[in-house]
Formats: sequence, structure tokens, C-alpha cells
Amino acid sequence: MDFVLSELCDQVMTARAGHKPLFVMGGGSKAFYGNYRPVTPQDGHCLLDMTPYRGIVSYHPSELVVTVRAGTPLAELEAALAEHGQMLAFEPPHFSPAATVGGCVAAGLSGPRRMSAGALRDFVLGAQLLDSDGRVLSFGGEVMKNVAGYDVSRLLAGSHGIFGAILEVSLKVVPRPMEELTLMLPATQAQALASFALWRGKPLPISATSWVGGADEEGQMHVRLSGAPPAIAGARQVIGGDPLSPEAAQAWWSGLREQTHPFFAPGQPLWRLALPPTAAALGSGRALLEWGGGQRWLSGPQDAAELRELAQRLGGHATLFRTAGTRPPADGVFHPLSPGVALITRRLKQELDPAGLFNPGRLVLEL
Repeated sequence: MDFVLSELCDQVMTARAGHKPLFVMGGGSKAFYGNYRPVTPQDGHCLLDMTPYRGIVSYHPSELVVTVRAGTPLAELEAALAEHGQMLAFEPPHFSPAATVGGCVAAGLSGPRRMSAGALRDFVLGAQLLDSDGRVLSFGGEVMKNVAGYDVSRLLAGSHGIFGAILEVSLKVVPRPMEELTLMLPATQAQALASFALWRGKPLPISATSWVGGADEEGQMHVRLSGAPPAIAGARQVIGGDPLSPEAAQAWWSGLREQTHPFFAPGQPLWRLALPPTAAALGSGRALLEWGGGQRWLSGPQDAAELRELAQRLGGHATLFRTAGTRPPADGVFHPLSPGVALITRRLKQELDPAGLFNPGRLVLEL
């Protein structure tokens, strides 16, 4: 892999010498996400393909830590963990068999288990970054510890590659649950949110929740229980509902994670609202709720300004997750950063990528 790394460094230096933007690419499974614009060789850019830089560097099942190169297929990593009865707790979406670990971290997306296990960034222990000077920078390590100053390795989660190319990442992994059971119950959106709030105050082994339906109609609520059989049996008595077969349950949660559920219509723009779980039910159109109400999806055309204002008023933010060919807002698909966060982001960009090479405009249009 030394030769591959040397090639990547040379490509960065060539791009810098030619003052050309550098677009970092893995499997391309999340190319739609962010302020993405198709580029051609005529644009005078350079493409930094990370897929040759692959492989598991080290894996210590007894210590629940794995270090892996950015170009490693995400499915390959998950298969290696499964052989030892372990998994990535945040259930990252793939969106394609070509999905890589580097793209997974750069996008910062978490799946249905995020509400109980934590987000992707919570499991990043360390990382290596290729900067605009062609240097390999190391941050963090392979153990959980308190740090002074910026925890840069976790900062890379969700950065969309604007600070540099992620080369390696060390992740904390967890054992797979002993047993899982998914329950299905009818409920309106308001009833589902009330149930989620009630269950959050109880010691129940809930690992994922969802609700899908219209604003004023009864929809379907799904609750996944994970853990020891006695705990699941006790929680089932509290929650009620009808159990799904293991195959149906797997199909349901996979459909949400990979967005293959019919709600995620391919030809429609898709908005993602990150809100406090206690926020009231949204009043228009069909919606899909996850994370106990903390993540809410709206499919179809929306007024960006009105939706962002609503999300901000409720204490969250709104992202145009998929444009589906529609024109994105003039200030980008992401909710505008607060002044403080915007200032920190600019300073970090200036420190880690002063030449402005990596993924220009992908996260913030002016960076």
C-alpha cells in the first residue's frame, strides 16, 4: 500500500501545483449527497480515487477496535466484523455495493440504531488525513480518551472531505445483540411521538423506531427491541403490537437504512429534518419518522425557506438530502451554519487545506 499512498500524495501535489480543485471519490455511492455538481475532464479538475487504498490494517475483536483504510468496501468490513459476532453500532447506510469506509465517515450518516447507540462520530477513535501539502496527518488513536483541543478525527465525520482526504480510520465496534424482535402498531403521527416520549422514560431495550403515514391519518409504527431474551419479552408486554418475522423485520429496517422503502420515491426531492424528539407533529403531507422523532423525512417538493424556518423554530435544521433533478436553494442543500460554527469551519479549512483544493463547495458553497 506504500506505492498507492505515494501515488495519492503525488496527485495532491500535482493538483496544487496546477491550482486545480481536487474531488475525493470512493465508490460514488453518496455522490448525490451534499452540494454536488457533475464534473468533466474539461472542468480542469483532478479526481482523487481512494478505492485502491483499501484493506483492514488491524482488528482486535477482544478490544472492540478496528483500523481500516478509506478505500475498503463497507460490506467487506461488516463481513469481517460479523465473523466475530460484532458490528458497527451506528448501522451506516450503503446506498450501493460500492460504498467505502472513507465515504461512510466523510458523509457522517447513521442508520436506524443511531437513537440508542449513538452517531457515527461517537465511534471514531482516530484517523489519518492527507492534506493539501501531501502530508499524512494522524489524529487520535485506537482507544477512547479525553482530549484537549479539537478532536479532529471525529471532526472529519460529516465533513464531506473538505479538510483533506481521509486515509485511515479507527472505529470502535460492538457485539451483535443476542436477540432482536420488531413490533408493528397502528398509530397517528401524534400518537407515535407520544409513545416514543413515553418509552424514552422507561428502561426498555429499544434499538430503533419508525413511523410512516400522512399528517392526519393513521400510519404504521415499528419498534425494534434488541438484547437479552428476558428483557425483550418484558418490553413486548409493555409496548404491545404484532411481531414481524425476522425476514420481514430485516427487510423493513434495511429499506429505511438504504432508502429502498416506497416512501423514498426516486423521482421526488427528499428533505431530512433533524429535530428534537419532543418537537410536535408536522402538519402537512406524508412523513417518515425515525430515531424516536429526531429524524423526519419529507418526500416531494417543499418551500426551502419555509421548511428551514420551521425546523429552526422547532430547534433543528433541514437538509435537501436528494434533489432529484430539482434546483437546490441558492445557498446550498444544507441548512445555513450559525455564525459561530461558520467561523470555526472557515478557520479549520484554512488550517488544514489553505490551498482550497479538496471538494470545494461540497459542504459549504464558499469553501
